[in-house]
Amino acid sequence: MPMRMTFHGAAREVTGSCYLVESAGLRFLVDCGMFQGGKAAEIKNRHMPSFDPEAIDFVLLTHAHIDHSGLIPRLVNLGFRGPVYCTSATADLLHVMWPDSAFILEKEAEWRNYAKHKRRGELKGEAAPLYTVAQAQAALKRLERIDYDQDFRPHARVRACFRDAGHILGAAIAEVWLQDGERTVKLVFSGDLGMPGRPLMNDPAPVEEADYLLVESTYGNRSHKSYEATLHEFVGALNETLVHKKGNVIIPSFAVGRTQEILFLLTEFIREGRIPTHTAIFVDSPMATEATEITLRHRAELDVDGRELLAWTRGNGGGPYIRFTESVEDSMALNKISQGAVIISASGMCDAGRVKHHLKFNLPRPECSVIIAGFQAQGTLGRKLVDGARGVKIFKEWVPVRAGIYTLGGLSAHADRDALLAWLGRFKQPPRTVFVVHGEEETAIGFADAVRKRFDWPVEVPVAGAVYVLEGGKARFEGIP
Repeated sequence: MPMRMTFHGAAREVTGSCYLVESAGLRFLVDCGMFQGGKAAEIKNRHMPSFDPEAIDFVLLTHAHIDHSGLIPRLVNLGFRGPVYCTSATADLLHVMWPDSAFILEKEAEWRNYAKHKRRGELKGEAAPLYTVAQAQAALKRLERIDYDQDFRPHARVRACFRDAGHILGAAIAEVWLQDGERTVKLVFSGDLGMPGRPLMNDPAPVEEADYLLVESTYGNRSHKSYEATLHEFVGALNETLVHKKGNVIIPSFAVGRTQEILFLLTEFIREGRIPTHTAIFVDSPMATEATEITLRHRAELDVDGRELLAWTRGNGGGPYIRFTESVEDSMALNKISQGAVIISASGMCDAGRVKHHLKFNLPRPECSVIIAGFQAQGTLGRKLVDGARGVKIFKEWVPVRAGIYTLGGLSAHADRDALLAWLGRFKQPPRTVFVVHGEEETAIGFADAVRKRFDWPVEVPVAGAVYVLEGGKARFEGIP
């Protein structure tokens, strides 16, 4: 049986990363993420996994974000019993993120059952969560911690190594050497690559060779606004809202990575005198609080600027006023604040979590602002705000959008087109095939064209479910089962 790779997710879309590699009885996954973005994503999650979990030998996990890791508890619950290899920081984050994800899934199922019972007076066809908190806790026992740049053997025929991807804490590029008969084949999975020169995270580590390469393309169709221009716009939005309009600033933020970067920047602005020193900053996400504590435990993995700012805050009485809310009551109390607050809250795409409550209270107020600082997938509430919606539905209520909406493209944790091409430019010889993944269809196709034009490499843009045979030369498309 020839070596095969099947693209079960993040194929012409951004979420649901999951790649199955098969070779002579060996079967392993790289990532097993949740699809995100409305009803269509929910249906896809219900249909996953579309392979036998019991037949998977191991999983290589590039990082903790739910669109890369979020279906592993479901995989374990349905029979997977192998190890899940990841970095130590990723493992620490998953101890927070998987139970949190399960809690949200349980609450969503509970709400649907309540609504169904209220509407029909019975619970026929009761909704069940994708997985429970108990199942998420059980999946944590599968984790195996691996340091960056340390070779390890997940199988007798496989050698692997994680390199720093510079995306979020613990994020990795996976290099995999697979013995396939008489030959050794090298596979490289970029995971999510960070933007060079950003605070906290190191630049993505270079990779020099691969037989077959999977590269992300989230922002493969654009260049981010310059970092300095982005910071200028950020400061302007804060001062316009807090000082001149005397409103609140709501920042929807991923609990892991983005929240810590925003806190870094706000602290830096206060240190430099660019925003008022009395600015009240609230982090309203239990998971973000824990993720920040984990970041501090792994401070050795931060870049020089991040470590230096931490030293400054310790030497200045703890730095600015930053409060991490602890209870639901604390969170609700924030909506009694009429002005002067910067509220950072999950989820980053506004589809779940406490941020929805803050948006409901602040979107109708023209003196307030919402600062969008991350990617917003199609179908999400955040995407509707970015696209200029004049009103949105939150908790089944129509909410007018009168607040200012700012989109800071230059703060992305993902590399842009130029940075992706620069990372590819470090390869010393062409891969036999490059697979462009983790990008919306038009973006992925456009980035594939850019790679062909720049490097003249063989490039494929797989569709969901596509199977490719990796026989030694260019990958051959076999079909969709």
